[in-house]
Amino acid sequence: MSDPMRLYDTARRAVVPFEPGERVLMYTCGITPYDATHLGHAATFIAYDVLQRRLIDRGHTVTCVRNVTDVDDPLFAKARQLGVHYLDLAAGEEARFERDMEALNALPVASTPRASSAIPDIRGFIGMVLERGYAYESGGSVYFDVSRFESFGTVSGYSEAEMLDLARQRGGNVDDPNKRHPLDFVLWQPSAPDEPSWDTMWGPGRPGWHIECSALALRELGTTIDLHGGGADLIFPHHECERAQSEAATGEPFVRHWMHTALISKDGAKMSKSLGNLVFVDQLRASWEPMVIRLALIEHHYRVEWEWDDELMPRNAVRLAAWRQAAGGASSDLLDRVRDRLDDDLDSPGAVALVDAAAADGVDTSAAAALLGVRLEPT
Repeated sequence: MSDPMRLYDTARRAVVPFEPGERVLMYTCGITPYDATHLGHAATFIAYDVLQRRLIDRGHTVTCVRNVTDVDDPLFAKARQLGVHYLDLAAGEEARFERDMEALNALPVASTPRASSAIPDIRGFIGMVLERGYAYESGGSVYFDVSRFESFGTVSGYSEAEMLDLARQRGGNVDDPNKRHPLDFVLWQPSAPDEPSWDTMWGPGRPGWHIECSALALRELGTTIDLHGGGADLIFPHHECERAQSEAATGEPFVRHWMHTALISKDGAKMSKSLGNLVFVDQLRASWEPMVIRLALIEHHYRVEWEWDDELMPRNAVRLAAWRQAAGGASSDLLDRVRDRLDDDLDSPGAVALVDAAAADGVDTSAAAALLGVRLEPT
C-alpha cells in the first residue's frame, strides 16, 4: 500500500497518520430533521463522502453510520409551532435530506438509525454508567458526573470557562439546580406533557441528546470507532460528552480519530437557523445542477471556514463545463496526483485545482472527477 493517509485529529490537534484496518468503522452525526438541508449540512456530509471514496479507493471497506436525531428539543419545538406530530415532521424532513444527498451523489451509508429506535439500548447504556459510578439521579433526572471522568475536556481542549460558555450557547442548562456541577449533563430527563415519554426504573421521560449517539454507535459499530465526525459546533458539548459517557460505560477507548468540519458563513455571520441566514440545498437545486453544488462545496477545505458569495454557483458551473469538455482527453498521471492531495488532510481544493489545470490542458478528467464524486454525465 502507498503511504498512509494523513488527517487532522481534533483531540490531538495535529495532522496525523490515519491507519485503520481493512474495515473502517465510521460514525458521522446526522441531522435533527426539523428543517431543510442547508449548505453547512451538505458541506459536512460531502466532506465525509469524499473521505469514504478515497478510503474505498485505497482498498478499505467502509461501514459508515449517520444517525437521525428524532428525539430532541428543536424538533419538538418546531412540531409544536407547526401543530404536527414530531415523527411526521421528522419523516418528511429526513426524506428531503436523503433526496438532497442522493442528488449530490453522496454514497449510501451503511445505516441511518433513528434515536427513537434506541430507547432499550439507551436504558441499558445509562444502567452501565450508573453501575460504574459515573452518573447520579437527582430531581427526576439522571446526570453524568464530569468530576468522575478525569480527562473530560481533552477532545476539545477547551478551558472550563470556555466549556461553560459553549454549554450555555448550545442547549446545556448550566444553572440546573439538580446538578452537582454546571458541566454535568443529562442522560435521562422527565418529558414535557406534549413530548414522547418512555418508562424506566428512574421514572418516565426521555433521553438527553448526547446519550443517543453513544448508544447508537455502540449498537451499530461496537465499542471503538475508527473515525467519528461532524461539524465543528459539535466538538463541545456533544462529542466531548459522547466520549466521556461511552468510555465510562465500556471502559474502552471510544474513538481513534476525531474529524470535524468548519462552519460556513453568510452575510458576515455563521449560518444558523436562529439568524435565518441559510442557503438551502433544495432551493439551489431549483436553479443549478447538483454537481455544480458539489463542486462549490469541495473547492473549499473541510477545516477552513468560508463565506457564501453570489459567484460561487456561476464559477462552479463554468468549472463543471470545463471538466466535461476535457473528459476523454489525453491520458496522464492526474488520478494519482489527486489521490496524493486527498491523502494530505483531504485537500479537496488542491485536488480541484489539479483537475482544473488538467482540463485546461485537454487532459482526461474522468477518473479524477469520479474519485471526487463529481458525475460528468449531464443530468
